[in-house]
Amino acid sequence: MRVNPYLNFNGDCAAAFEFYARCLGGTVEAMMTHRGSPMESQTPPDRLDTVMHARLVVDGSVLMGSDSPPEYFARAQGFHVTVNLDDPTKAERVFAALAEGGEVRMPIQETFWAKRFGMLVDRFGIPWMVNCEAAGH
Repeated sequence: MRVNPYLNFNGDCAAAFEFYARCLGGTVEAMMTHRGSPMESQTPPDRLDTVMHARLVVDGSVLMGSDSPPEYFARAQGFHVTVNLDDPTKAERVFAALAEGGEVRMPIQETFWAKRFGMLVDRFGIPWMVNCEAAGH
């Protein structure tokens, strides 16, 4: 069994997944829009180029998402997407990349449980935690 986050966006899913691929060093393996899909004829013209499914793979982990219909979109809250890294330098790099244009909630720093830990909300409104655990935690 695998449990994977599925993120919803307000029309900027494609830009978000391209950004995440750069920040995390992953590969966007799927980016399906309504245009050309079996749902095209049932989709309003202004939503044809919105993403109905995206899939990003990073070191075997999968992040998925789509653009929500405007009437169903709600800002992300009550969770964080967590990136766990073994190297503090890489954790700092990933944190800085994800934070670009976003809001840092807790600067990346050493804690009692981690070599580095930080929290942010990225430019697309998605909350993230970047964690590099200390030995024994």
